[in-house]
Amino acid sequence: MATIFSRIITGEIPSYKIAEEDRFFAFLDINPMAKGHTLVVPKQETDYLFDLDDTLLSEMMLFAKKVAKAIEAAVSCERVGVMVIGLEVPHAHIHLIPINREGDMNLANPRVNLSNEEFEEIAANIRSCFA
Repeated sequence: MATIFSRIITGEIPSYKIAEEDRFFAFLDINPMAKGHTLVVPKQETDYLFDLDDTLLSEMMLFAKKVAKAIEAAVSCERVGVMVIGLEVPHAHIHLIPINREGDMNLANPRVNLSNEEFEEIAANIRSCFA
């Protein structure tokens, strides 16, 4: 059965898409730690990030870098933090989270509640900065 991320990639489940290339897809996390919290996934279903072959993993990190630069340009933040947990969905993914201090990466922090309009606006702003 396809993972929820594969179903997002194919459009079966709607998402706030940020960017897409042949092998990768980026979209806003619907339960964000901060405005602009984005997930980067390979289109290939692989459970664990470090099970990806070296070439795909390297290309994914370069794609994530471009997405992070777009987030930095669109969202007020000091940096974009990177987190890999890999337990919540059995599909390799990288969290890109706008942060202003280390504590912003704490999973125990309350999540940000955004309206559909806010998600749409944030996604459009990040997309406009994606090179």
